[in-house]
Amino acid sequence: MNLGPTELIILLVIVLLLFGVGRVSRIGGELGSAVANFRKGLDQGAREAAASSEEAAAEKKAEEA
Repeated sequence: MNLGPTELIILLVIVLLLFGVGRVSRIGGELGSAVANFRKGLDQGAREAAASSEEAAAEKKAEEA
């Protein structure tokens, strides 16, 4: 299902009519902060995984010595 520019504009107009400009902008702001928090969580998880991997490698190296 491909949406062209005309369909997107019509969809946007319908959403604005149903919810109003104020509510749509608030929902957009909440969606933006949710995406930012999701990215922050992904970065934190990646850092923790890297640290855990480094610790495991250091322990294995210490066991071999």
